[in-house]
Amino acid sequence: MMRDMMKWGSLLLFGWSCVLGGNRAVQGADREVWKAATTRACITPEEPLWMAGYGGRDHPAEGKLHDLWIKVLALEGADGHRGVIITSDVCGFSKVSYDAIREQLHQRCGLDRGQVMLTCSHTHTGPALRECLQDYYSMDDTQRARNDAYTVRLEKKIVEKCAEALSKLTPATLWAVEGKTTFAVNRRNNPEPEVPQMLKRGEPLRGPVDHEIPMLLVRDPDGALRAVVFGYACHTTTLSSYQWSGDFAGFAQIALEKSHPGMQAMYYMGCGGDQNPLPRRTVELCEKYGAMLADGVEEALRREARPLKPVLRTAFEFVDLDYERVMTREDLQSYAKQGGVYGRWAKRLLGQLDQGKNFASSYPYAVQVWRLGKNQLWISLGGEAVVDYSLKFKFRYGPHTWTHGFCHDLTAYIPSRRVWEEGGYEGGHLGEYGLPAMRWTPDVEDRIGEAVERPVKKVER
Repeated sequence: MMRDMMKWGSLLLFGWSCVLGGNRAVQGADREVWKAATTRACITPEEPLWMAGYGGRDHPAEGKLHDLWIKVLALEGADGHRGVIITSDVCGFSKVSYDAIREQLHQRCGLDRGQVMLTCSHTHTGPALRECLQDYYSMDDTQRARNDAYTVRLEKKIVEKCAEALSKLTPATLWAVEGKTTFAVNRRNNPEPEVPQMLKRGEPLRGPVDHEIPMLLVRDPDGALRAVVFGYACHTTTLSSYQWSGDFAGFAQIALEKSHPGMQAMYYMGCGGDQNPLPRRTVELCEKYGAMLADGVEEALRREARPLKPVLRTAFEFVDLDYERVMTREDLQSYAKQGGVYGRWAKRLLGQLDQGKNFASSYPYAVQVWRLGKNQLWISLGGEAVVDYSLKFKFRYGPHTWTHGFCHDLTAYIPSRRVWEEGGYEGGHLGEYGLPAMRWTPDVEDRIGEAVERPVKKVER
């Protein structure tokens, strides 16, 4: 009898230990949270530098409309895997700058390429950076050296701010939601001079667009809004002045941070390679579009967002995009006679041939995929990707898919097959980006689609 009582007592103790252990496991799971931190730095040039984006400028910047910024959001999942999102008020980074930033972040912070999302707003009223659109600008050697020195300081500042953010991670919650605004216009299908009258008549604009505003929200455990990372598929080309500004994206971030003191607003450029804010060219219109973008974010903040579990998966790969035809010496000699952008481009490449260099037949194109939580995909493409890519991947992988271009390095225009076949500006013009060719091969979209599929599979495992 005593032996049976001891046996049942042992079983009861074992049962209670399982219950208590189970409760501790549940409590441990409840404690599995994101960690996040934000940092920022003002990068408004203190000396007169050449501005980026337009080849027609003939002298450095003159003052500012508002300051330029780099902003960093560092994230860490429950298993300790980290990533950094970098937004910047610049037109774009060259592969030289991208590789330098990535290598420094690897050495200092242990981050691989997949963990570094380097984005730009693509503002055309920011500073020209080293080797990015290097033949575009008519600056002399002294001015070029000045812009290059600024770029090197900027690269180091980005690394410093990423390291700072990673050093001060604290518990947070992450949420996903989408807003909407409608000022982006497909510039290939709607001639710019005709747009104001079309809008006045209420006539529908033509061509594909993506008016969604993907939004990543970072909140403190008590619900206070810490950061909003948001994008939009539209060129930041409202302004072409000589005053520093982040264009409509800069005005939107200023408005949001004013409405939410202590919150960091971070903007990145979507797949807007063929999208413009139209009409444009005035500060008033720029402020209007910034207000529309901020209003789209604010409206989404009032709606229910999707909570994201503290899971971060990252993947990256380069895919070779082949050139349709590599320039010959005879081709370049003909272009050299033109002067301007193509004249400078041809002469620089001829100098490389004279030094015995052979041109590559393809370009290593950067593709990155993140998964946040259970099913939030975030696809980051290099170069000026057209809107077809965001629409395509949203259809392929589901509505919880965000895709943006203008990440990593600026590369060149990235046409879809449709745009490639139609031709025109976005269908080619690789030479303006310094590449030794004018067009990609027609399978450019297929190659990128296959390259995206592989890291998607990795992060979904």
